[in-house]
Amino acid sequence: MRPPARGGARLLSCVGLAAALLLPAALPARAASFSGLPTADGTKGQELPGMPSALDPEAEQVACTPASRRQAEKQDWSRQRLDLDRLHRHSTGTGVTVALIDTGVAPDAAGLGGRVTAQGAAGDDCVGHGTFLAGLIAGTGGGSTALAGVAPGAKILALRGTDRRGEAGAGLVAEAVREATAARAGVIAVTVALPRRDAELTRAVAAARRAGAVVVAAAAPDPPPRGGTDEIPSRTYWPAREPGVLSVADMLPSGARPDGSPATGGVDLAAPGAGVVSGGPRGAGHYLGAGASVATAYAAGAAAAVRAARPDDSAAAVTRRLTATAYPADIPQLDPYAAVTTVLGEAGSPVGTDRGSDPVTLRDTSAADRATSRATLFVLLGTAAVLAVLWAAFALPRARARGWRPAGAGGAGNE
Repeated sequence: MRPPARGGARLLSCVGLAAALLLPAALPARAASFSGLPTADGTKGQELPGMPSALDPEAEQVACTPASRRQAEKQDWSRQRLDLDRLHRHSTGTGVTVALIDTGVAPDAAGLGGRVTAQGAAGDDCVGHGTFLAGLIAGTGGGSTALAGVAPGAKILALRGTDRRGEAGAGLVAEAVREATAARAGVIAVTVALPRRDAELTRAVAAARRAGAVVVAAAAPDPPPRGGTDEIPSRTYWPAREPGVLSVADMLPSGARPDGSPATGGVDLAAPGAGVVSGGPRGAGHYLGAGASVATAYAAGAAAAVRAARPDDSAAAVTRRLTATAYPADIPQLDPYAAVTTVLGEAGSPVGTDRGSDPVTLRDTSAADRATSRATLFVLLGTAAVLAVLWAAFALPRARARGWRPAGAGGAGNE
């Protein structure tokens, strides 16, 4: 008698082959969604140089971030997560000026040419971080529209909130906020986070809000450079905690905050902040960036898209729209497409939805996630069908050989 285990092993082998053939059909949607981010923490991205948020403060000479010689091969996960392709059919932020307070912005950077105003030191971005963020807000993607920013029709007002090495200071940030207010910027993005409240900065932010600007700020500092030993303490950061400021934290593809992120309260939104691709101030190459500053840039771009689509809305209404339409989670997750297209009721909630209901009843954050669900269903149905065929191929010949008698009914003569 042929040992039963051999037939069972053959069946399992066939099942494994079927799964191997079917699973790749589902994976493209997921892989496209995360584009080179196989780990949940987003640390393994495309092979691109990292963009620092600051240079070594102890170096005797300032060595600016070199030009990247590599270009991204595909769209990163963050842009698909934010549904930018669909968003751009409704708004590109045209007519809105976003004041970006960071390390400065190179006016002639790839994808930004002709739409950046930078006076004095703000046009010299030695670190490159501000130019990187400007690409996320309003970049056209250079030669790749797949790498465009949230509001590629918006203009950037570059302002320095740091010294040339990227070290932030309350006085520099306060002065930059005042300049942005004087220039009547529709959105002010403060991508640095200060550990102490400053009275001068508090007054500058309040004046900006009275002037009608949407103020968006990083909820926490960016992580130290890879290999660094300094830990970021948990505390409240400013100006993110000023009244009326939209406080933004970074999130991973899973929606969770990165390991080691400083705990801070009062966060209004989370946005992609790991393995994000953008350009720099020199050359046409790309970099990878991470941190709350990256998430803040995305939120500022979303605010510009809303302001362009709804020019009569107040700054408070824009902020309320961004939070009310966010995907519900421990920290609501930014959804620019929903912010631009959703009809809100008088209470500020999307019409026909209950913000206190199960998140599954609300719209998903991206077409990529929906594609993943469809692909998963396809795998389950397809696997069931293949299993049925394989079982029939395995069982029917043996049943025929037994004369359709139940297994074990043939006695010793069949052994």
